[in-house]
Amino acid sequence: MYHQRFLLGTKIFIFVFLTACTSRAPLRNPADLDKVLKTAVEQKRVPGVVAMVATADGIFYEGAFGLEKDTIFAIASMTKPITSVAVMQLVEADKVRLDEPAATYLPELSKVQVLEGSTLREPKSPITVRQLLTHTSGFCYEFMNAALHQYVAQGKAPSMMAGGDGFLQCPLFFDPGTKWEYGINTDWLGRLVERVTGQSLEVYFRLRIFEPLGMRDSFFNVPVDKQPRLAALFLRSEDGALAQEKPQPLEPVEFFSGGGGLHSTAADYLRFAQAILAGGQLGDQRVLKSETVSEMGRNQVGDLSLPQSFSSVMPEVMTDGSSPPIKFDKFGLGFALNSRALDSGHGANTMSWVGIYNTFFWIDREKKVCAVLLSQMLPYGDPGPKRLVKDFYRAVYARLK
Repeated sequence: MYHQRFLLGTKIFIFVFLTACTSRAPLRNPADLDKVLKTAVEQKRVPGVVAMVATADGIFYEGAFGLEKDTIFAIASMTKPITSVAVMQLVEADKVRLDEPAATYLPELSKVQVLEGSTLREPKSPITVRQLLTHTSGFCYEFMNAALHQYVAQGKAPSMMAGGDGFLQCPLFFDPGTKWEYGINTDWLGRLVERVTGQSLEVYFRLRIFEPLGMRDSFFNVPVDKQPRLAALFLRSEDGALAQEKPQPLEPVEFFSGGGGLHSTAADYLRFAQAILAGGQLGDQRVLKSETVSEMGRNQVGDLSLPQSFSSVMPEVMTDGSSPPIKFDKFGLGFALNSRALDSGHGANTMSWVGIYNTFFWIDREKKVCAVLLSQMLPYGDPGPKRLVKDFYRAVYARLK
């Protein structure tokens, strides 16, 4: 999810056409939204922030404080919805079936076992593609699950921090379909896309998602000429100050992490969100059918519920007891959902997720608005960005009224 950061013509016509079809002048006199962002930077709650909002009519607001608008961010787990869209494209093409055992496409998953205490056993049922999309497969995250953290510490499986894809060797920690827990599921889905298509995730994303949507600044490997635009990573020190991490040279990525490997800009990710908001289409470019988007935005976990706070065994990465900025309680296909309308203004079944570096987005199909707010700092769950994103949510919906 974050180790890579540490280790560190026709196309023109289409892009111009898309821009003309899907954008309008940003909101004039956005003093309240500007103030929310500017105050957060001035008070050192975040080192810098870029935010954009769109409605069904086009761009509604854009602002940047402490950073340039075209800053490129490590978006970490905001990669997951993009990977999920790729999977659903394969479902639409009848190359993948949601309730088929995932081992049909990834035979190595047939050998994955459940760790129960100190014993490994066969799972009671095979992992399905749907369960990977909904985080109900039994896979967990090393920095959130104490048992997995200990398992890795004992040298029984590679750590995510080691780089590469060795962490995919980790076992399950519950039987598929019996529980919801955030984990490495979407990295497996990225591998599934590569296996089914015969293309790397980098190539598939570029051809089937980024180029159609005009996402010109989204990469696993950021080109050298664009690296000066990368956001610096800041850490919250013990005295509460923000300290910039020493820059590390970016090494070429060989494992394309579908769970957290992408870099992008606010403008690019907003285009992705706009396409989902519009039912899978941006301008004249369609990446998903509208009925597929609707299915992705429906509860797929039944009576299972998401926790209202998340455990962490690595507080330098994520604070223990972190609560999500949007009170989601269900999960669709690649997106968290709130089953009821929220006091913050979000309509029911708003599709959202976050990234470990305090990056956020939401797609409210009921209120016809989507937004992206990006910073670049650790730990996730820090009070500074948490307050910022909540203030921003409320300001956006107040402005929409």
